[in-house]
Amino acid sequence: MRVLFLSTWFPYPPDNGSRIRAYHLLRALGRSHQVTLVTFRPANGGTNGQFLISRLDVTSVYSVAADPFRYVNVPQVLKFASPIPLACWPSRLMRQMVGDVANSSQWDAVVAFQSPVARYALQLSDVPRILDVDTAHSYQLHERYTNQAYPIARLRTWVSWQKTHRYEAHLFRKFQACTVVSPAELDYVTTMVSASNGRAEVVPNGVDCQHNRPGLAHPAPKTLVFNGALTYSANYDAMQYFLAEIYPLIQEQVPDASLTITGATSGVDLSGLRLSKSVHLSGYVDDVRPLVAGAWACVVPIRQGGGTRLKILEAMALGTPVVATSKGAEGLSVTPNQDILIADEPAEFAAQVVRLLRDPGLRQRLVTSARRLVEQHYDWTPIGQRFVDLVEDVASKCVSGGIPS
Repeated sequence: MRVLFLSTWFPYPPDNGSRIRAYHLLRALGRSHQVTLVTFRPANGGTNGQFLISRLDVTSVYSVAADPFRYVNVPQVLKFASPIPLACWPSRLMRQMVGDVANSSQWDAVVAFQSPVARYALQLSDVPRILDVDTAHSYQLHERYTNQAYPIARLRTWVSWQKTHRYEAHLFRKFQACTVVSPAELDYVTTMVSASNGRAEVVPNGVDCQHNRPGLAHPAPKTLVFNGALTYSANYDAMQYFLAEIYPLIQEQVPDASLTITGATSGVDLSGLRLSKSVHLSGYVDDVRPLVAGAWACVVPIRQGGGTRLKILEAMALGTPVVATSKGAEGLSVTPNQDILIADEPAEFAAQVVRLLRDPGLRQRLVTSARRLVEQHYDWTPIGQRFVDLVEDVASKCVSGGIPS
């Protein structure tokens, strides 16, 4: 098949959750089909197209020098006034590029990776369409709305949720299939697309178990790691919470404990974090694996956001046990006290971390079970093939039965 893949993210280097997912879905499609990639590529973003072709087995790469998230940092009043999510604001350059590429060949399927590029897939009106939603923005806004305690904030988030839900539902119904990463979102998206007889399926996030393997570093006792960039609001909130309410409780019992936070900090308000000499900011690193593999434990005190946490899967694959909140482990088929330690209150979270720091036997049991879990259920190779099977199935059914409007 000839597949046109539209990506919100330039998929290299695969150094954040969205790029990692786009990278592996593209690799899977490229192994079996002729894939052309059209992608946003902000200034100084990513590597050259020819290198990407060789890494992903795609036929060709067309990039648009624009940032789909160029408006997301405007004042809140403008966000509230916008009729659609600002990450989905149309780009003339992307529209023109997709139009030119669409007219250059006959296509068997078009895949859109995340909502900001979904509108451009509609330019191919007679081609089967698949949208990898990843995680629906309206799902996250609904969660934010339900968690609001104050009436004014609750009303504001309700309006934002309703507006985004209407936009996404209208958009998603234009696709023959939508995929999400978490079973928690499946019913939500299924309801959105049911009116058009579209289908929704879970294609989970995964981890490259060959690239991420135990033994890449010797774990140092009493060391913790959080492998997530603070530039993402959910990660910033997690570390703000951890450093203020959990880490002091850990240090009361393990005074020489230390924490490394990985990822870029450009533009981050570090004054909002309770940093100390025992907290190390690695900044952006080309290869985060040694930092994660070299820690005794990985902490994931996430309290907001959607999808599934690649940081947990990567730590598990690398042989680093994880302590997470229920929200942090949401969407993963993990068993507490077998694959992972789960705690939601500060004192409980601190107690689980201290327990792990003091018990090498517990650590090893978690390491062994978690590695087995990711090998059996979260390796990118079978997950990627599952996505390919879906694209092929949608394309074949549309050929035999026509493409729904």
